[in-house]
Amino acid sequence: MRITRVLSTALLLAGLAAGPAVADSSPSASPSDDSSAPTQAGTSFRTATELDQGQTGTASGSTGDYLYWSFAADAGQRPTVKATVKLPDTHAGQTWQLDVYDGLRRRQACQYGAATRTAAQDATSLDLACTLRTVRAWSETWANDPLPGTYYVRLTVADLQSSDLGQPVSTEVRVDSKDIGGSAAVDGSLAQPLTPGIAAKSASDEDSSSSTSAALSSIEPDGGWSSGWWSDRWVWTGVGGVLAALAGIGGYALTRGSGRPRRVPPPGM
Repeated sequence: MRITRVLSTALLLAGLAAGPAVADSSPSASPSDDSSAPTQAGTSFRTATELDQGQTGTASGSTGDYLYWSFAADAGQRPTVKATVKLPDTHAGQTWQLDVYDGLRRRQACQYGAATRTAAQDATSLDLACTLRTVRAWSETWANDPLPGTYYVRLTVADLQSSDLGQPVSTEVRVDSKDIGGSAAVDGSLAQPLTPGIAAKSASDEDSSSSTSAALSSIEPDGGWSSGWWSDRWVWTGVGGVLAALAGIGGYALTRGSGRPRRVPPPGM
């Protein structure tokens, strides 16, 4: 009966601890109002257009242009950048490329996804995707790990015929993330997120003529930046310690027996 109670308590604790793990696998970026999504893209890192996670940014340009967006990614997130290029009616084969850079403008490798694709002559659109590695709260200075802060998306054509240069195209870019949780947590955190970027801000004067000026980027995740020390790994560590203690008690109850064996003579005989 005692062993049954021990096992029932262990199963109950394991079931309660499974809740955070399920929540961690859900997308962290909630869909936002598309009316506030940007309708243009920057032409350099300094003028990259800010894009919130969950938004779909659109922009029109010409083949040969460099289109830039920026978004914020926090520790524990695994961002996925998707881009769609709507090609002109008549064109030759074209190769488009999607690159993602961190706040230090280091190009980040895609964990999976087709970041470079070639469109056939009869293709009307082209889809690109890049899923980054999980953003870490801290890393060695020599490593190229993704860290919390601003990330830059660059979309451009990498190979085309000279006759297609300058043709109009329209693009769509969207960024979503999954919260990986404590499985990607590390011991340490940055003093400040890597947000040295400068974003494009539109301003209107008295004549209602819009202009673009450079300003320090204020983009950040919903709810602000995480502190970097808390994760559900603490919960699993505590639950693991409780289960280990219960297992020790159960093992002791199984092996201690009922006392001295009957056939062993008492001491002194």
